[in-house]
Amino acid sequence: QVQLVESGGGLVQAGGSLRLSCAASGRSFSRYVMGWFRQAPGKERELVAAITSAGGSTNYADSVKGRFTISRDNAKNTVYLQMNSLKPEDTAAYLCNADKREYAVRYIYWGQGTQVTVSS
Repeated sequence: QVQLVESGGGLVQAGGSLRLSCAASGRSFSRYVMGWFRQAPGKERELVAAITSAGGSTNYADSVKGRFTISRDNAKNTVYLQMNSLKPEDTAAYLCNADKREYAVRYIYWGQGTQVTVSS
């Protein structure tokens, strides 16, 4: 079992920056692929960024490439999302996700989310 708690959201003007954190409790954090998703009202949840278990590989949604950076610190059981050059269309609830497959069983956990609001 993994519990995920996001923090760092808030209200920011367009062009500003925020850094989201997701603290994980439980076992084997370093075995999980970690991701940040977002969901705006009336829209489907979408993947923003993901990072492999050891942090060697990342991928991003086209809409955030060059502006957002995902990273992780396995010693602190924490994953981060640095968001720069924020746009009003980045406004959404941002959710942390932990995902691993072990012995043909998939384990997926979600945090409660943190709200990001970007004003124009």
